[in-house]
Amino acid sequence: MAHLGEWAALATAALWSGSYLAFTAAVRRIGADRVNRMRLLFAVVILAAAHFAVYGVPLPTGADASRWLWLSLSGVVGFTIADAFLFRALYHLGPHRTSVVTALVPVASAFLAWITLGERLSWMQFLGVAVTVSAVALIVSVRSQAEDGVGSRNPKLGVLFALGTVVAQSARYLLSVKGMSGGFPVLSTNVLQIFAATVAAWILALPRGEWRETFRGLRDRTAAGATAAGAMVGPVLGVTLSLVALANSRVGVASTLMALTPVFLLPLSALAFHERITWRSVAGTVLAVGGVAVLWLS
Repeated sequence: MAHLGEWAALATAALWSGSYLAFTAAVRRIGADRVNRMRLLFAVVILAAAHFAVYGVPLPTGADASRWLWLSLSGVVGFTIADAFLFRALYHLGPHRTSVVTALVPVASAFLAWITLGERLSWMQFLGVAVTVSAVALIVSVRSQAEDGVGSRNPKLGVLFALGTVVAQSARYLLSVKGMSGGFPVLSTNVLQIFAATVAAWILALPRGEWRETFRGLRDRTAAGATAAGAMVGPVLGVTLSLVALANSRVGVASTLMALTPVFLLPLSALAFHERITWRSVAGTVLAVGGVAVLWLS
């Protein structure tokens, strides 16, 4: 299929926008750490069941040690660490302002890929990156009174958490590419990453007895439902498609397209939070489409 990686990256952005909304709702009810551990547990159960249905085993036990190492590192960095930062950013900034900071992921990813993988983008592709990221920034800079109600009392701290997400998520992309090399299956990659992240997150919770608090969070049915929904569209479907994108497109291009999440968040936030769509939002959308076109056609 032509442009399979690019289509997968766009679908990833759409799915992640839904997970942003679901996780924001859950985090504001039961806290970031509980949501992170709960959604990892939900995700690993779903993915292990899917892997068993396809391959006859819940985990890719036949993978060699080096693949387990790279993908386990990717899972811990990209889910245990990056999403711990992300959920705190969502709490402090809300989904829109968090997404504008995390739109820096493609820039960081392209820079890291240049250093570690020798990948180079053409000047036209750099232009596409710049236009797309600028458009995303323009779109999410349109703030309404409804969004302010979702925001928090410490936006500066939220920006720091979001920047931590950018660094960790960029590292996850590169570690995933390393671990998937040689045609390792996408589903096996995802279940291995989520398994490693789940183990790490719950081990960290044991010394302080926080695992008990996590299970108590299940009593909040609204939060539990939002977390389960976010886990399905984020770590399960969204991450699986992100791996398809990384396997079939350049890291810089794929990560830029996946950074279009704020574009999809605009109408969703308008529906969820009754935000007004302004001319700046429309202009930003046009620019984003132009940036994507430059990336695809270069």
